[in-house]
Order: sequence, then C-alpha cells, then structure tokens
Amino acid sequence: MESFPRRGAQTTYMLSLPCLAKSFLVLSSIKNQAQSDMANDIPISQMKPGDFLTRLREGIEFVERRVVNREPVVEQIFAALLTREHALIQSRTGAGKSLLAEQIFLMFEGARIFTVQASKDQQPDTYFGGLDIEELKKGRLIHNTEGSLVESEFGFIDEIFDANDYTLRSLLSCLNERALRRGVQYVKARIHTVIAATNYLRVSEITEALLDRFLYKSLVIPDKEPYVQYQISRKYFEHGGSPVEPPFKIPYAELYRATEKIKGNIPGEEISIPTDVMYFANLVIRYYESLRNRRLKEHPEEYPHLKDFYISPRTQAKAIDLLSAIAFLQNRNEVRREDVEKLYFLFTTVGIEEEKSLFQKAYTTVLHQYNTRAGFSNLKALLELDELLERLRLKPELLKEPITELEQSPLRKTLIDWAKEKLGLVDPGVEHNRKLLESFSESITPMNEETHELKQHIRKSINQLFQSKEHIWGQ
Repeated sequence: MESFPRRGAQTTYMLSLPCLAKSFLVLSSIKNQAQSDMANDIPISQMKPGDFLTRLREGIEFVERRVVNREPVVEQIFAALLTREHALIQSRTGAGKSLLAEQIFLMFEGARIFTVQASKDQQPDTYFGGLDIEELKKGRLIHNTEGSLVESEFGFIDEIFDANDYTLRSLLSCLNERALRRGVQYVKARIHTVIAATNYLRVSEITEALLDRFLYKSLVIPDKEPYVQYQISRKYFEHGGSPVEPPFKIPYAELYRATEKIKGNIPGEEISIPTDVMYFANLVIRYYESLRNRRLKEHPEEYPHLKDFYISPRTQAKAIDLLSAIAFLQNRNEVRREDVEKLYFLFTTVGIEEEKSLFQKAYTTVLHQYNTRAGFSNLKALLELDELLERLRLKPELLKEPITELEQSPLRKTLIDWAKEKLGLVDPGVEHNRKLLESFSESITPMNEETHELKQHIRKSINQLFQSKEHIWGQ
C-alpha cells in the first residue's frame, strides 16, 4: 500500500483522493511551504533521534511529576510543541496555568521566552515592540521588535481575553503566519509556540478567529480529591509554587529539528501516512463533527455561545502533523491506524470528558464499520486504484501498454491476477485497459455510504480518463 509522502519526499506522481482527503493534502502542502520559509536561520541539531526522544520523554515525565494531576494537558502541550502550534489553557484562578507553561518552557535551552499579562489598555506595541520615533515622524508605523514576541521562540500570554479586540486582531497574522504585518512593516517572526491562559472565554468575531489560531485547547478543573490536594501541598512546600530547574535541558535546536522532521521538511526522514489511514482519519473527523452538532442540538445549554460546531479546513489539515508527531514519539516513520484515536488532542478541549468520549465514539464506530466485511481491504483497493488513475492521467501514453506491467503500482499483482481470471490473457491496448479498470472497480462491493461515494468517484474518474484521452489513442 502506498503512503502519502510528506513534503520533500521524492515521488514520480501525486496522489488524488476524493472528498475531504484531497483538501486535507492540499492544505497541508500549502501550510508546510509557508512554515518552512520561516525561522530558516535556526541551526539544525545533529543529535541522534533516539537520544532526543529519550530526553523528550523524560522531560514530559518530569513536568508531569512537577505539575500534579495534569498529565493529559502536559501531553497535549508537548504535542503543540512538536507540531509548532499554539495552546490555550482555561481554568479558574489559582489552578497553576502559569506554573505549567513556565515549567514546560524551562525544559528547553537556547530559546527566548516572551511573557506578558494582557490588559484592555495595552496596544500592539506591548507585543511587537515600541514604535520607532523617527519613523513615526515620517508617518510610518515601524516597531522596534528586539525583545518582543516577534523575536522570541516561546511566548506566554496570561489572561489573553483581557486584551482589547484591536490588539487581539493585530496578533492574528503573527500567530498564524509567523510574521509581523503592520502597515509597511513586514518582519518574519521566530515564534515556535505560544501558550495562552485565561479564566474565561470572551466570544466575538475577533476572538473566534483567535481561538482558531490556538489549535490545542484545554480546560483545567481543580481536583478536590484529598490525595491530589496533598500532592499539590507537598510541591508547594518544596518549591513555593514556582517552576524549578529541571535535572537536564533540551536544546531548542533539537526540538526545532524534530518539528522539521514531523512536517516532512527533512529529505529522507519523512514520516509517511498510508492512504487508507488518511482516509480513515477524515471519516472519523467528519463523524465526530456530526456527533458534536447533534449533541449541541440536543443540549444547547452546554455551549450557549455556539450555534454550531465547525472544524475549519485549517484545523483539519493540521491533523496530519499531529498524526506524524504521534508516530514520531513512538519512534516510527509511518503513521498507523491506531494513531487516529489520539487526534482528540486536537479536536476536543482536553479536560472536557464529554468531548473526548464523543471523539472516541466516532473513532470506534468508524473502526468497527471498516473492520467488518472487508471494509479496510475494499477501501485500500479503491484508494490504490485512485492513485493508479492519477498516474495514468499524468502519463496518458501508459494507456497503450498493459497496465499490469506498470512498475511501482501497488495494484500490479492484484490486477494481473484479476486480468487472467476475468479477461483471459493480459493484452496491451487501450480497450483492454478500460475493461480491466472498469471490471476491477465494479468487483469491489461498498459496505457503507462513504465507500459507495468513493466508488462512484472512481467510476467517474475512469470515464473521464478514457473520454479525455481519445485523441491520443487515435495517433
């Protein structure tokens, strides 16, 4: 089975997947290009991947011991670090949001940290640096970015929704595009990950866009269980509620290199995603979205500020990175089907068990559907056929030769056996290839609506392929 090569991998043809999967790949490609253009002056570490993984896992365990009873949130924030995304922590006052962010950032060396307490009176220069007075006299708004968020790898914004909408709007491009765009000024930002904290959510057009930039969200609910409170008291007694120096630190360059590998920007070290796993992930995401909207309709009081639950294409595309990060943490170079279950880190608010349960329901329901009645094998065959059709579209001259002799086709052996059994000898020629592709696609029995839609797409693609290339065959 062919796998999706990440950006930078060598391949002779592009894959074509229908419906959500195609937009998933296109958006990811655009995103990878944009992010590889930033911070390209950061040195790439040469530390062995195994050594870095050992240190990273030990670092996660250290933070989990230091910040009591916050394991899922800690894991989620490290996922944000590995995918170079931002995280938002919501809780009531005094739940240790600042301690958590500071302790995590303290695990790394060689990274600048920008910290700010947001307030409604602040202006954008709080985050981007003061205005250059001489330029201001000329009527130009130019920020002196030294020491600002723009020049920092890590950022912590406390009580982010206390900031006014004008300031929050100015942060959008900086967080998403990693660039300061203010008037005539354009400066690439070094931002790797920003952690924001809040005691409440303020819903508006601006804050909705801001929330979309913070892909990883969590809700920290204080645990009143006596033993947990005892552990917190012990930690406070030992360290006074402040972050502590870890027994070791991880060079930031090593984290940056890991994110480059996860995003597919290091040739020869890409983490591949099999096409059936990619399609399966899309189905789980789509079903989860429908479950959330059904829940919202049945219990509108749970989310009074939401009219509907919507997963943006931006967020869906970013799931590729999280899947790669999950495989990376397991020291694998290929994503597996079971990794999809961990996507709840991205699509739910960690700490709200109802959301996690709905995602797990979406995962197990779709998994069960495809584990029965040869669902995954049928899906795999259809997707491999789709890959073959795309290759033939790019090189129509191949239609004059026996398709069964094509090298690097995952369907090659299957098609040879099918041709011999159903069509007799394997003959060259366009008409034979048409019969072969049509009869093979018809032999696959859809076991659910999604597979039926995919088969219809394949059938349409076959018709379009042979209709559009008739002038070539006549040559």
